[in-house]
Amino acid sequence: MAKSSPVKKARRSLIWLGVIIVGLVAINGLGVAFGGGAWAPKLALDLQGGTQIILAPKLASGQTVSQEQLNQAVSIIRQRIDSSGVSEAEINTQGGQNIVVSIPGTPDAETINRIESSAKLEFRPVLEAGQPSPASMGSDGSTATPSAEPSATPATEPTPAETPTTKPTNASDLAWVTPELQAEYDSFECSSINTTNVAPADKPLITCEEDSSVKYILGPVEVSGENITNATNGQQTTQSGATTGVWAVNIVFDATGTKQFASVTQRLSGLQGVQNQFAIVLDGSVISAPRTLAVITNGKPEISGNFTQDTSKVLADQLKFGALPISFTVQSNETISATLGSTQLMSGLIAGLIGLILVVIYSLIQYRLLGLVTVASLTVAAIITYLIITILSWREGYRLSLAGVAGLIVAIGITADSFIVYFERVRDELRDGRGLESSVEAGWKRAIRTILASDTVNFLAAAVLFVVAVGNVKGFALTLGLTTIVDVLVVILFTHPMLQLLAQTKFFGEGHRFSGLDPRALGAAYRGRAQFRPSAAVASTKTASSKKEAEKRQTIAERKAAELEAAAQGGSKEGKNS
Repeated sequence: MAKSSPVKKARRSLIWLGVIIVGLVAINGLGVAFGGGAWAPKLALDLQGGTQIILAPKLASGQTVSQEQLNQAVSIIRQRIDSSGVSEAEINTQGGQNIVVSIPGTPDAETINRIESSAKLEFRPVLEAGQPSPASMGSDGSTATPSAEPSATPATEPTPAETPTTKPTNASDLAWVTPELQAEYDSFECSSINTTNVAPADKPLITCEEDSSVKYILGPVEVSGENITNATNGQQTTQSGATTGVWAVNIVFDATGTKQFASVTQRLSGLQGVQNQFAIVLDGSVISAPRTLAVITNGKPEISGNFTQDTSKVLADQLKFGALPISFTVQSNETISATLGSTQLMSGLIAGLIGLILVVIYSLIQYRLLGLVTVASLTVAAIITYLIITILSWREGYRLSLAGVAGLIVAIGITADSFIVYFERVRDELRDGRGLESSVEAGWKRAIRTILASDTVNFLAAAVLFVVAVGNVKGFALTLGLTTIVDVLVVILFTHPMLQLLAQTKFFGEGHRFSGLDPRALGAAYRGRAQFRPSAAVASTKTASSKKEAEKRQTIAERKAAELEAAAQGGSKEGKNS
């Protein structure tokens, strides 16, 4: 019964490994059939090419853009792209003015909207509306559906207003509407907006709803989108908690925004007509202009409109990750070719193949047919890794870059190193005079500690690199960490069980000369504490070399114990001689 126990454990482990592989294949198959997945991972920008978008800042007269503003914009745009599931994107500044966004493949319309829309959110009071389409705003911040359909990408830009002749007392004061401004408003057409101008925050502006159905004169900015701490999308609910099926964006202001919003709603709630409305302006376009029916003091208003789940999420993500410090316009949007291309990919694959062949040759020379276990283990690890990367490509938008390929190549050495540690531990036990079955078990107990320690260090290094790095380096860290986990899985569920089963065979169990586990070919039997039992079937030269190898494999504790024992034996001999 004792002899069959390792066999049962080995078979159980192999069954679990098979279940894992079948499960990964099934998940990927479902993705291919129903979820838009594929049997091959998506490639990154350096291998496939993609789309390049250049954003140029829109500046008012005399305004300049600082490097700090550009860096902040780059960080926000990177967060937006990551939130959409696109990986391996490159976002950089150009010439101290522009921002260059490079995305692998062909991004969908929503991803383009996340990038192109600067999401500069402003809250301005309505001074005049050509075609009023008011909504209502309750004390909880809820709004009725406005006539315009909100969108993350505005179709219009604001038009700056003239300075009033009399000084207004607040942002809702009609003194902002000068005769010049009124004349400009009367002749204003939403289809002919000047997209090169940006209205200052302390000036009124003339703008329209996105669908050009309503045009407005709006007062100066009273609350900025920079005071938003969070934004989420979800369905509106009634007082009883039931969902209405209407998608909305819920905003949470910081302390400053809450105070400002409460002050504004307190003033607007006492006004009549269109002046009771509070326009929510996204990049110069009105997305909603609800009436103010009560003072909102909790700093948690809600934007509603003709949202879908996707469009509400796009807007929520843009607001959640912060309004850009400045507005941008799309200077160019074009397709770019791969920066490295198929030639470099082929070179990387050839390098990996050469490394794999060298590992296989070394394993066969050093371990004879036992080296085939290394080949099989590497094959299993490659299958699992490939399936996981393909699933990540489908579910998380991961793209394989040349740096990621480099991580996979490095993993060949890491995985082979685990097998070598295990095989050498088993051979040490054979030198100690054990049988093959007991050597496999004893060697495994010693080897697994070393393997786990080594892989833990590799995984921690990959995890730290993944957290602090960006771009392609993050892809390298991901593949390195992933293959490290797969290495542990394969060693436990495949390599060790295979040796347990091979130990039951006559070829390996009796130590065939080509098995790689021939006790006679290993030389003298190493018993610990520098004690050796030479084998009569081995030449003296082989015994001497094996003794030196065994001495090298001694631990510090064994070496010290051997020295103490030798000293004690020397003292005992001197006592007898005296």
